[in-house]
Amino acid sequence: MAKIVSPQVDFAELIRQVKQVTPEIYDQQGNYLNLLEEHWQEPGTPREFISPIDGSVLGSLPFLDKATALRAVHGAHREAVDWGRVDLDERKQRVQDCLDQLRDNVELIGKLLMWEIGKTYKLGFTDIDRCIDGVQWYVDNMEEMLGRREPLGVVSNIASWNYPMSVLMHAVLVQVLCGNAAIAKTPTDGGFISLSVTFAIARRCGLPVTLVSGSGGELSDVLVKDQAIECLSFVGGRYNGRNIADALASVHKRYMLEMEGVNTYGIWNFSDWNNLGDQLKKGYDYGKQRCTAYVRFVVERRLFPQFLETYWTAIRSLKIGNPTLVDNPHDKLPDLHFGPVINSRQAEDLDRLYADALKTGATPFYEGKLDDSLFLPDQDRSAYRAPRALVNLPRQSELYFKEPFGPIDSVVLVDRVEELVGEMNISNGALVAAVASDDTKWAQRTAKEVRAFKVGINKLRSRGDREEVFGGLGESWKGAFVGGKLLVEAVTQGAPSELVLGNYADATLLPEKI
Repeated sequence: MAKIVSPQVDFAELIRQVKQVTPEIYDQQGNYLNLLEEHWQEPGTPREFISPIDGSVLGSLPFLDKATALRAVHGAHREAVDWGRVDLDERKQRVQDCLDQLRDNVELIGKLLMWEIGKTYKLGFTDIDRCIDGVQWYVDNMEEMLGRREPLGVVSNIASWNYPMSVLMHAVLVQVLCGNAAIAKTPTDGGFISLSVTFAIARRCGLPVTLVSGSGGELSDVLVKDQAIECLSFVGGRYNGRNIADALASVHKRYMLEMEGVNTYGIWNFSDWNNLGDQLKKGYDYGKQRCTAYVRFVVERRLFPQFLETYWTAIRSLKIGNPTLVDNPHDKLPDLHFGPVINSRQAEDLDRLYADALKTGATPFYEGKLDDSLFLPDQDRSAYRAPRALVNLPRQSELYFKEPFGPIDSVVLVDRVEELVGEMNISNGALVAAVASDDTKWAQRTAKEVRAFKVGINKLRSRGDREEVFGGLGESWKGAFVGGKLLVEAVTQGAPSELVLGNYADATLLPEKI
């Protein structure tokens, strides 16, 4: 039986619902608008946006120029003055109203995320649910964390496309709860429709939020350097993050810059292969398009046969395909492990990295294939890639030091513990790592030598939220740490003597790891 796109996620029907729920995000011609100066306006210069699922056109991002973005920043600054005087009880009530309305629209937002950024049905809902649940925790616990701290003013948000709700929207709502006005740039590669819906709901609830679209080159100076910006929250790659850090070096403003690192899993004196197999499958959520994805495995050489067997068994069971397809209109949506990567350009870059690794001498030990039965017969598959894995990656290979941000794993074999630690630390800092061993005391000691903010012992670590602190070491993070009370402290001002914990350039003032 030929598969069909499920009527549950028909995109035209989803857009009809969007126009019912938040008609203000469109102009009379049906063009998407930007949210600035307290209302939706400025269609900008439309830029076509393509779905990674099947190459279809979803709409056009309303790209702004620098001058219009500057208006948005100054509008947010005017709002920040008044919002900072609103008492906490009123702020909590408005954020609570927003959360309640978001809950009413979880179904719509989760399905939009499928088309916009290639999430599976399950992961689309996980993203919006984590946003709502996480912010609810801050609403319920804000008095104790905030104390007498005061808001900073305008907080600027530039985030990657992979978690528009649980990272970007979550951050924005906590920032306004703390008394700030928030401005955010829609990720260029996806999520602008779902973000427009959620920002429209937030604005209806009286929250001082601004949402603008545009290229990083055009808007970066305004959203990073303008004097009206008191704090910057950035999630993205090291190249852009390093440029932003350099731009902020002479400017005294708060910042949190989350950048990628090569997250590594070290395996030594180990035998619990069933548990590792489960972790390997879990680690492929969203095709490893996560800042906390484990893409490098450093394995004791004598254990490679067992690792290889475990890897093959786990990864060959993964189902990769079009997440919208069903056999008949009444079927549930498929429970895939992941769908496409974010776009065909990223898929081609993964091919380039893989080819370069082979050319420099790496040995492939796993090359997955796409299953035709999980796609429409004639659909665009240019953004889909099956898992691939390499061993003996040479140092001259670009992939040796780089996070692929997609379904490519590399394995390094070592003979000594010193080699294992060295190979786990090749990216000068990471967000997460893991050490697996039957000797847990040895693993705990070794974990202290690993240059990652969170190190799991026989388990994966994740970004976390709510009360768990998150940050990074070395080149993977610059600025204030976040999570729980530290996220509140990152976007507020206490007494002059109170330091904000983080990974700043001046490590003599602020501890690098807590």
